[in-house]
Amino acid sequence: MDFPDERAAAESKVEMEKKTPFPARDKSPSERPREAPLPIDLAAETPHEVPRRIHILGTGSIGRLVAHSLRDLPDPPPVTLILHSSYYWHEWQRSSKEITINTEGIRVARSGFDVEYVPAGFRQHGKLISKEEHNAGVGEPNQLRAHERMKMRKDEDVNTGIHIPEGSTSEEPIYNLIVSVKAGTTVPALLGVRHRLGPDSAILFLQNGMGQIDEVNEEVFPDPSTRPKYLSGIVSHGVHTADKIGPLDATHAGFGTIAIGVPISKDQTGRDTAATEETFLDGTSPASRYLLRTICRSPTLAAVPNSPTELLQAQLDKLAMNAIVNPITALMDARNGALIHNFALTRAMRLLLGEISLVIRSLPEIAHLPNTGTRFSPERLETLVVSIAHKTSNNISSMLADTRAGNQTEIQYINGYIVKRGEELGITCWMNYLICQLVRGKQQLISLERQDELPLSGQRKDDVSGKI
Repeated sequence: MDFPDERAAAESKVEMEKKTPFPARDKSPSERPREAPLPIDLAAETPHEVPRRIHILGTGSIGRLVAHSLRDLPDPPPVTLILHSSYYWHEWQRSSKEITINTEGIRVARSGFDVEYVPAGFRQHGKLISKEEHNAGVGEPNQLRAHERMKMRKDEDVNTGIHIPEGSTSEEPIYNLIVSVKAGTTVPALLGVRHRLGPDSAILFLQNGMGQIDEVNEEVFPDPSTRPKYLSGIVSHGVHTADKIGPLDATHAGFGTIAIGVPISKDQTGRDTAATEETFLDGTSPASRYLLRTICRSPTLAAVPNSPTELLQAQLDKLAMNAIVNPITALMDARNGALIHNFALTRAMRLLLGEISLVIRSLPEIAHLPNTGTRFSPERLETLVVSIAHKTSNNISSMLADTRAGNQTEIQYINGYIVKRGEELGITCWMNYLICQLVRGKQQLISLERQDELPLSGQRKDDVSGKI
């Protein structure tokens, strides 16, 4: 016999079972709701048939850090370094064939790299010419600069009589390519390997400045149907080669990140950009996703996938900072900290930032974005410049280092890019045009001076301090 309280409890239990759905069961994959995949998830969905080898074009400080970090991974991919100078190729053959990265006094060496010698290609009036014709100034007499003449002498190996042996180059297709050369040498460098790249290839650009991809499309891959897929990265690591011991050593002075994403073409409107924002990796090749996944595996590089819009905004932020810090320090021959607490330089900086801000806010690629007027205002850009100058106050900018050596700078892809986009938008950028000409003029003056330098007796060949 049930007591009243027990009968009520039983009836309540029956009512709850009627209202309660069937016990939960594991849903099949087809029944589960699909969530929007993250960029890194899409990158992980890479077919196994994609070749694992990664080629690195450009063995400067960033190229060395990336190559070293890739070989530091568990189950590292094969890495091939592409060298354009026979001088550095011979130096590599004579060395221990390692890349050593110095981090806070701790030197870590990595080996297992393959090396190829690929001469850079050059175009003259739409025709592919040899490096000798380019150095001879075909169609452009008296344009051979000091650093070009020096590299030409090294490549000729007049003193050693050593020649590049057969088999040091390869004709195998390149599927995964990282480009870290100076912005001004991007087109010649890619012309040397153009025949090895195709629509299934992926190219990751890790460079300063903007506008290189537009030149690559015009000069190297004019046909969209055979054009490789592009990725672009913004590097905030501090790396230099000032105290190197081996031919490809570098010092990792400051840890940072690498923002990687699919670049936005300047021909895209804001509506086109917004439409591809959620599925920007769907149209990429398997090689692009493999390259993105592999770079993001490295804890040292700290690479982060970005959407096209996020990447573009970060590129414009860095462009504005470089357009102030680099040319002013190059002209003043001063460290980055010289921009702080200097009233005269601050006024010059604000004149440049006024033009830079106006051009960026007028770009059609970001017309659909909210709050661009505030993000790219002169006041906020000035805050960014002062912040980076303070953080790197004891550093020497890359443009100052190039200017001191008489080497070609990247001014064309920094302030020159602002001038070019301003002309397209009907905006005249007087100050940025002036700063471009001043930097070029100083670089050419130093280049001419270095042609008259002679090493003193007993000096190393790279320690030049005597003049006639």
